[in-house]
Amino acid sequence: MKLHSLSTTEGSTKSRKRVGRGDGSGYGRTAGRGEKGQKSRTGSVIRPHFEGGQIPLFRRLPKRGFTSRNHKNFNLINVSALESLCDADAVVTIEALREIGIIGKNKLPLKVLGHGEISKALTVKAEKFSASAKEKIEKAGGTCEVI
Repeated sequence: MKLHSLSTTEGSTKSRKRVGRGDGSGYGRTAGRGEKGQKSRTGSVIRPHFEGGQIPLFRRLPKRGFTSRNHKNFNLINVSALESLCDADAVVTIEALREIGIIGKNKLPLKVLGHGEISKALTVKAEKFSASAKEKIEKAGGTCEVI
């Protein structure tokens, strides 16, 4: 097979619409734009979400909330999940949780939250701990290491 012998599949290409080529073509005179109005004029561009002069939806709706530019996202895990997933005296890291399949391939840091109970002594290495999670892990005889 050579480049000069390649051809397109039947029906995969379509010739462009040639407008303004006489009334017999079906796209003569107004060239498929209709009679009058903004969209029939040349050079007319209607921006997205324009509603013909009516107050647009994004201006009619009330403004609510606030988005902080400094917000950081975390992979979250509760101590109850650590209790059910890990053996006693295990070292829990973000890589270990990825191998188990609890955390996906994203690059977010790990934060341990304190929902639930834990009875095993675990060594947990994470970027952040909630106060209740740290208290519960240390009460069970484990350690919390901030990376």
